[in-house]
Amino acid sequence: MKDLRYPIGNFELKPFDESTKNGWLNDMKMLSTDLETAIKNLDKSQLNTPYREDGWTVLQVVHHLADSHMNAFVVFKLAITEDVPTIKDYSEHDWSFTSDVLHTPAIISITLLQALHQRWISLLSSLTEEQWQKKFYHPTHKVEISLWDFFAICTWHGKHHIAHIQNLRETNGW
Repeated sequence: MKDLRYPIGNFELKPFDESTKNGWLNDMKMLSTDLETAIKNLDKSQLNTPYREDGWTVLQVVHHLADSHMNAFVVFKLAITEDVPTIKDYSEHDWSFTSDVLHTPAIISITLLQALHQRWISLLSSLTEEQWQKKFYHPTHKVEISLWDFFAICTWHGKHHIAHIQNLRETNGW
């Protein structure tokens, strides 16, 4: 039985190379479309179904992706323009229960992701190999993280959550 928490497996770091970068840029470009496809024709009850026991609902996952990627975009901008900035962490759990998450239609966050990713891809496509190695400090984990490694996390993260929704649909025959 597969682990419902990690439907595409655990995150793995990869060394920088142009082919991987271009693949991840394409993954980011497709995320909003893939997410929209994953929730297509789901009704309110289905959107409010957790993807696993003690997990977030489909609606919370959609809004979480927007929240997470907005924060990640800011981290990239800080790391590019400052010398190893300390980022501001946030409680993903607490954010997933705010009123906007619980009551805003999913399409709003999908549209937000589409626009955000257009800007983000423009920024990422311009980075030099040296800039990909710029770092920020994560105060919760007490570690410096390169933009390349963070990009890997961000692209994995999107596919990871879309797989949660796809698995739920398959399990329930939606």
